[in-house]
Amino acid sequence: MKKTYKEDFRSHCAVNYGVEIFGDRWSLLIIRDIVFAGKKTYGEFLKSEEGIATNILASRLAFLEEQGILSRAPNPDDRRKDFYTLTEKGMDLIPIVLNIVLWSAKHDSKSYVLRHKEFFARLSRSPMQVSEEVMALVRNGGCIFPRGNE
Repeated sequence: MKKTYKEDFRSHCAVNYGVEIFGDRWSLLIIRDIVFAGKKTYGEFLKSEEGIATNILASRLAFLEEQGILSRAPNPDDRRKDFYTLTEKGMDLIPIVLNIVLWSAKHDSKSYVLRHKEFFARLSRSPMQVSEEVMALVRNGGCIFPRGNE
């Protein structure tokens, strides 16, 4: 039986709504993995360095799908696996994630994004333009740093 998630939120304050939908650590890291590293499968998400537990990953993927952030489709090459991709609603989170990247790089001198000087400089200068470019890239199945170099 498929678990359904409540549509009733603690409040309809705009900040609360966002936090309830995408504000937990794991949901944002799943979105990061899609946008930055091009991950698409449960197994790929499971290999992220933060070490998400299998039950939490399954729960977050189901929740994000239920909320219309992710869509799931069978892998055409291996029907035992599913591909997860961002929906248009999920794509709208890309500018938010990129702004978190900017904030983090400003306050974390060891941030991985600082290794990518050209990308970071462009993002710092033109966050909206880079957001639009990244959205187009992800829509077409790409990611910012292929091979997981986030």
